[in-house]
Amino acid sequence: MTVPHLYRVILPVSDIDLAAKFYSHVFQDNGQRVSPGRHYFDCDGAILACYDPLADGDDVGKGWAQHENQYLYFSVPDLVAVRNRIEEAGGQNLTEIESMPWGERLFYALDPLGSRLSFVDASTLFTGSE
Repeated sequence: MTVPHLYRVILPVSDIDLAAKFYSHVFQDNGQRVSPGRHYFDCDGAILACYDPLADGDDVGKGWAQHENQYLYFSVPDLVAVRNRIEEAGGQNLTEIESMPWGERLFYALDPLGSRLSFVDASTLFTGSE
């Protein structure tokens, strides 16, 4: 069996311009607006697709609901620099950098639209393998 490759994750947002501005600052990359309601960021081969259904002319339907423990995790080489950029860009509820029992160093935050994020020191990633 071939191992699947995750290439895109849709992140629902209620303000595509605010989301694009925030992630452009945090990632230090402008990304690409691919439609009125979609802005893509290449995250080392996987695309973070910020998606505002109303801006794209789509129906919101039942809306979007995330579980309180549903986070997007990003590995980065410099946690302190990224944490500072998140704070500068209007991120909220930033935790301190801490070490988890499984060995990862990370922090949690909310983007300005309330999406849950975690940034992990790339040198400490735990992927479930030994």
